[in-house]
Amino acid sequence: MIKYDKTRDLAEKMDAEDPLKSFRSQFYIPKTKTGAPSIYFCGNSLGLMPKSAKTYTDEMFEDWAKLGVEGHTHARHPWLPYHEFLTRSMADVVGGKPSEVVVMNSLTVNLHLLMASFYRPTDDRNKILVEYSPFPSDRFAVRSQARWHGYDPDEVIIELRPDEGELVSREAILDIIRREGDGIALILIGGVNYYTGQAFDLAAITAAGHAKGCMVGFDLAHAAGNLQLDLHDAGVDFAAWCSYKYLNSGPGGLSGVFVHERHHGRKDIPRLEGWWGQDKETRFLMGPDFNPIPTAEAWQLSNPPILPMATLRASLDLFDAAGMPALRRKSEQLTGYLYYLLQSLPGDNIRVITPEDPSWRGCQLSLQVKNRDKAIYRYLTDHGVIADWREPDVIRIAPVPLYNNYTEVWDFVRLLEEAAGAAR
Repeated sequence: MIKYDKTRDLAEKMDAEDPLKSFRSQFYIPKTKTGAPSIYFCGNSLGLMPKSAKTYTDEMFEDWAKLGVEGHTHARHPWLPYHEFLTRSMADVVGGKPSEVVVMNSLTVNLHLLMASFYRPTDDRNKILVEYSPFPSDRFAVRSQARWHGYDPDEVIIELRPDEGELVSREAILDIIRREGDGIALILIGGVNYYTGQAFDLAAITAAGHAKGCMVGFDLAHAAGNLQLDLHDAGVDFAAWCSYKYLNSGPGGLSGVFVHERHHGRKDIPRLEGWWGQDKETRFLMGPDFNPIPTAEAWQLSNPPILPMATLRASLDLFDAAGMPALRRKSEQLTGYLYYLLQSLPGDNIRVITPEDPSWRGCQLSLQVKNRDKAIYRYLTDHGVIADWREPDVIRIAPVPLYNNYTEVWDFVRLLEEAAGAAR
């Protein structure tokens, strides 16, 4: 465990000794108006561009120009199986088997596809348990699924309630599952809450849900590439995540899906079907009968878009090189250092609402601003910090271990101190 102090010398020393320091040079860092690198702490919203992304997309354009349709089979990375080039790396990121993971579609589309299979309400078991204050798209998706099955969302959706300020304790989550579980058809919770930055215990929630006969799924938009996940060993039924945040695939990048292997090949699970989920040996025979691939690939609908897959492959190659265990170690140290420095800020303009315990957070810290005053956020923006504001009163800060460093954290806290002083 690093013993932190408040000097910039320590930050520079930690940067010099950082085993992952070389990865920063693999990304484009946005510049300020003066031409200096910005302090980019917004990877929880959109990750930075890997420099290799252009090389990988140029390869596709060149192959398309030279080969036309034959690029499907003869491109340097053939397009027909292109999604398979991502599978092992993505499985490593989320702790699944390659057969349990596939990259396809966008996040909310995939949540709907997965709920079509795993939200199967009955008269006695029809409720959906969701996290406190879920991301709006998740809320809309879940409510529309309830209506689709003929239920009033206000009657069947159970939303967790905080018992510690803005946070929901592990005990409160498990208690509501024990109390309400016999009527819950589906538990669908975010791996990390987008607003507070609180991470949830996926294995404990899954075990508690399964003990009551519930299906358990997770939206890992803010967890994939951020936390050390073990979806297979945790027994999670399904999960989905986007790739444009911590996985750096670019704006609107593709989603990933996990379906536990115990659900593969089952005939009693309904599925919305498309030809890319069809058995690969018979897909191009164009027959009338659907024979699903006996993996998570069965949930695919259409042939994959190669351009966004190319940018994702560029990022996943860097994840392969760094490894999630090393990234998580640095993340805990980097965000721990930020948390430590924030405790020294004078005044009461800012309060950290993200849990202090590293096991209950990823790299994001949410800074709640007194009186919802955006002056502090505007000051940071004007002085070269790229973060984001989430209504009604939070600045989200995410030092990402692949490309952020300790000196940036130190510089950010000094700017924040100036900003808080100017706002008083």
